[in-house]
Amino acid sequence: MAEQERWNAVDDYFTSALAPADEALEAALRESDAAGLPQIAVAPNQGKLLQLLARMQGARRILEIGTLGGYSTIWLARALPADGRLITLEHQAAHAEVARRNLARAGLDGVVEVRVGPALDALPGLAAEGGAPFDFVFIDADKVNNPHYLDWAVRLTGPGSVIVCDNVVRDGAVTDADSTDPAVVGTRALVDRVAAHPRLSATAVQTVGTKGYDGFLLARVTD
Repeated sequence: MAEQERWNAVDDYFTSALAPADEALEAALRESDAAGLPQIAVAPNQGKLLQLLARMQGARRILEIGTLGGYSTIWLARALPADGRLITLEHQAAHAEVARRNLARAGLDGVVEVRVGPALDALPGLAAEGGAPFDFVFIDADKVNNPHYLDWAVRLTGPGSVIVCDNVVRDGAVTDADSTDPAVVGTRALVDRVAAHPRLSATAVQTVGTKGYDGFLLARVTD
């Protein structure tokens, strides 16, 4: 069995046993594919991991940076209590419309607010609104701006909040200090910023599976 086939088989095994999809999740992927969205949503077992992390955190307010078709949004929103709230930021209006349809189908349109436009334009607005700190932040947008998203995530959270940043391994390219790939440069800048940040304790984990070779960074705001 080829390496990728083995990874896929293991993911399929764990997903079928521990994170089976339902109609709302499957429909979200079908709708996204039909609309021509890139097939870069999190894998089902990764979506379940996000949901579990948010539930263990006891999150009542969640911020997602990068909505795509709303697949990860559904997983995260299902972790919220009845009075919880999730705000998700999506740059592309067409993607946001797909996400809104998917969230409505899942019965989550009353829980989730999709805001359209560049995240770096929307994040100052969130700060200006002066709401309660977010308990959980998921960053899964353009990697070039990861360091800036991190800065806003820290500003919009409080002690004990959790920040997850996806796609930090870049198929192993993150180790290349001389890389000119903007996504790698942005990711390395993110890691450097997290490592030096006085209010963050973090680690990063490599993953393999249906999404190939990648990984995520997990950080906790300490004070």
